[in-house]
Amino acid sequence: MSLKLVFLLVALAGVVGIILGYFFRVLLALSKKGTIESDIKQLMLGAKEEAKKITLNAEEEAAKTLKSVREELKEKDEKIKKTEDRLIAKEGLLDRRQSDIEKEVEEMKAKIGELREKKDKIDAMEASKRQELEKIAKMTHDEAFEKIVKETEVEQEEAILTRLRKLEQNGEERLENKAKEILTTSIQRLANSVSPDIFVTSVNIPSDELKGKIIGKEGRNIKSFERETGVEVIVDDTPGTITISCFDPVRRAIAKVALENLIIDGRIQPVKIEKEVEKAKGEINKIIKEKGEQAAFECGVFNLDPRIISILGRLYFRTSYGQNVLQHSIEMTHIAGMIAEELGANVAVTKAGALLHDIGKAVDHEVQGTHVEIGRRILQKFGASEEIIKSMESHHEEYPYETLESRIVQTADAISGGRPGARRDSVENYLKRLADLEAIANSFGGIEKVYALQAGREIRVFVKPTEINDLQAFELAKNIAQKIEAELKYPGEIRVTVIRENKVVEIAR
Repeated sequence: MSLKLVFLLVALAGVVGIILGYFFRVLLALSKKGTIESDIKQLMLGAKEEAKKITLNAEEEAAKTLKSVREELKEKDEKIKKTEDRLIAKEGLLDRRQSDIEKEVEEMKAKIGELREKKDKIDAMEASKRQELEKIAKMTHDEAFEKIVKETEVEQEEAILTRLRKLEQNGEERLENKAKEILTTSIQRLANSVSPDIFVTSVNIPSDELKGKIIGKEGRNIKSFERETGVEVIVDDTPGTITISCFDPVRRAIAKVALENLIIDGRIQPVKIEKEVEKAKGEINKIIKEKGEQAAFECGVFNLDPRIISILGRLYFRTSYGQNVLQHSIEMTHIAGMIAEELGANVAVTKAGALLHDIGKAVDHEVQGTHVEIGRRILQKFGASEEIIKSMESHHEEYPYETLESRIVQTADAISGGRPGARRDSVENYLKRLADLEAIANSFGGIEKVYALQAGREIRVFVKPTEINDLQAFELAKNIAQKIEAELKYPGEIRVTVIRENKVVEIAR
């Protein structure tokens, strides 16, 4: 029984402990609840006070803003009122001025009426006087005038004729002197020196050892270079120099650039030569464009089609009687502009016509016709104005003079080309003979390239190997030589060399 009692007491004590724990837990929770509620109340009181403060601050800011807005509105109202007052005052002033002007207009009308009345009275008095005089003289006014003129002509006939002759003579002398003055002034203002183009170009080399590399094994490099460029390379004993010879200045320029690049690179072989020649052609084309743009800018000729500018730049590498054609065109453009200013002609049209007058020479070796006709077609194709075309087409009298500008362009051309030392006929004839040589060879079929070399003593013809075989190459050389003998006059002999070469290229990948 004692153990049961012990267990019972222990169980009772546990239940009491649990009840007491629960009770204390409830008391603790109630105390915490009271604390949270007090915290919440304090937070709510703080929030209300903060809200009151924010509301008061907002009301103060609103009052300030409203006050400033009212002040601004008041200032604007005052400004508007002042502006209205000024406008009303100006309106009143304008009304007064308008009334004054109307009064002045009325007074002017009255005065004009009075003057008309007086004029009518004077005309009537003159008419009556004239009628009285006609009655007295028994002839009309026109009859009297004719009689006086006839009597004067009879009495002063010799004096009048003498005076007319003097006036005519003096007029011709003044016009002639004025024309001479204009021309001499234009020439004097543009007294450029003339340096005729030559037919050889020198290329400096750093050492004479490079001459052997340029020639190559068995002349392979120099032959390849001459074939690609169409020039003759002269390698002689002159130290530090190699000479390029060709009548075509474009070919010479391309060859010079290509050779200089090859010398800098140091690798001189046929494949590299081909690449450098193609690269040099691109550089020369760029120079041609730049020269055309420079010429147009220097002469003050604008709004030209870029294609016309590019063709114009090719004249930098073209000569006429030893005179550079682009420089000649620039020179005569300045002369034509001066003359046009003196004569009151259209300066812009005159300058454009002078600058473009020889543009056909840039492609006259590629297109049939005279350079004037070729130039007209170029300008028409690329949208040049009809005034410019008319001003340039008559400089060789192939077309009639239709405008004053065309006569000025022709005069300027004669001045530029006629100055002492400006041109050399023998040079032009030499160039024509070389061009004729190439043209004769190109007239045959299967031709790839034709180059006249050694001052026209040799012509090299490169044929297309797929169209001309070896036997036909012999026949072609003979036919070209016979045609040259029949159509050209020349001293000595001309060697015709026909070259047929097969080139096979394969790439290993």
